[in-house]
Amino acid sequence: MRKSGILMHISSLPNDYGIGKMGKEAYEFVDFLVKAKQSCWQILPVSPTSYGDSPYQSFSIHAGNPYFIDFEQLEEDGYLKAEDYKDVKWGEVKDKVDYGTIYENI
Repeated sequence: MRKSGILMHISSLPNDYGIGKMGKEAYEFVDFLVKAKQSCWQILPVSPTSYGDSPYQSFSIHAGNPYFIDFEQLEEDGYLKAEDYKDVKWGEVKDKVDYGTIYENI
């Protein structure tokens, strides 16, 4: 059986923070893949990155990267308040990941 899909890292999902997250945007992307009749979404490792920001260079293969946590979903679920995360600096450009700024502020 032939299948088709896409390779795209979580960090490439669009949102207001410059880095994709495992939340609403991920669900919307999966819905898009279904409509496009795609059957696979291959992602790169989601472990915390170290120097160089490569998903293949991590201190742990078991840990998840906190950069991909959906704070808005945690707010909807009652675990956070907007003021807990709205002032976090994510970088100056919304369509480019600023790993240095995120590292310093999360």
